[in-house]
Amino acid sequence: MDLLELARDVVEGKAALPQTGLMLGVDPGLRELLPGVAFVPSFCNVMPLAAEGALALVDTGAELVAAMNHAAVRAWTQAPLCLAVYTHGHVDHCMGMAPWDQEADAAGRARPRVLAQRGVLARFERYRATAGYNGAINRRQFSLDALEWPTSYRAPDEVFDEETRVELGDRALRLRHARGETDDHAWVVLERPRVLYPGDLFIWCSPNAGNPQKVQRYPREWALALREMIAEQPALMLPSHGLPLAGAEEIARVLSTTAEALEFLHDSALARMNAGEPLDAILHGVRLPRALAELPWMQPIYDEPEFILRNVWRQYGGWWTGDPAALHPAPERALALEVAELAGGAQALASRARALVDAGDDVSLRKAVQLVRWARLAAPDDAGIREAHGAVFAARVACATSLMAKGIYGAAARA
Repeated sequence: MDLLELARDVVEGKAALPQTGLMLGVDPGLRELLPGVAFVPSFCNVMPLAAEGALALVDTGAELVAAMNHAAVRAWTQAPLCLAVYTHGHVDHCMGMAPWDQEADAAGRARPRVLAQRGVLARFERYRATAGYNGAINRRQFSLDALEWPTSYRAPDEVFDEETRVELGDRALRLRHARGETDDHAWVVLERPRVLYPGDLFIWCSPNAGNPQKVQRYPREWALALREMIAEQPALMLPSHGLPLAGAEEIARVLSTTAEALEFLHDSALARMNAGEPLDAILHGVRLPRALAELPWMQPIYDEPEFILRNVWRQYGGWWTGDPAALHPAPERALALEVAELAGGAQALASRARALVDAGDDVSLRKAVQLVRWARLAAPDDAGIREAHGAVFAARVACATSLMAKGIYGAAARA
């Protein structure tokens, strides 16, 4: 499969993105896209760069496929790996160094130098401190019951703050810090030929700027970084998730529309906050313009615009939603028991939830999951209500678009 041709067809509306989206659904074999510039598709892509007998990697991939990615690169070149860049500290990007370190040890040479933005060090410390929590939320997000969160990380040997430049033989890489999906993100430019490595700042779907289970993301700064990337006028873009894309005009189009979407969500939410509106009004009153929402690379298959609005609120407004009743809420079960009594029993809540599911519209589904949640809290040992709870949340999974929503609703359906 010609990945550049497929990407061009997607941008031109002639082809759909591979169904698996972030994992491409294509042969994981290495492609050399320009002389010395290669691309290994994976859940997190690995991007090798060869220069005068030396080798560099932009992102190292996930631990599970590290050996496979190493073998793919070694089938292409035997040049020693001198440098690896982490675009950020997410574990699918920075857990692929073990085969390379082991190779260097066996050959009796120095291990490759790893370079990252300074915030990666703090991220690894936080990951060690929150390993249990991260294990729980990622099992739920990705529906992987056996997932265990790592506590050992290959730390960078060198860090930078805002910008740095690295020479590798006859090639040079520039790295820029940008807060976006993370606070430790770096995007990379190969100076000649002009190749852009945006990391996760472009992933062929709605930006991961709102993840409901994870730390703060930064939509405004993200959009600014995308516009800086456009100014570089790259001829080739190799994102860490999804397809590579060639052509300065095509790259500018996908980056600029992604920036427009982030700016629209950020500015709309902030304007309403400044007008005194509560979070509920923002969530149900702001929608992306159709011209942006319908773009193939803006689909909410991983994150969602609604979640991004929540992150804007969290960044500027804190945790309180603007609802005075939510400032000191009653215990969930106490409220559920009260509502069940008013409704004539927990079974009445469950029955109403099923009826709302049958209505099928978005608002009815949102009400249904709340009612069946109350029913389950009010009567946790009732087998019929447990069955209704599973059925209602399964219906919510079927209507959800993003992996994050599907993971959370799916976990509730199985509970």
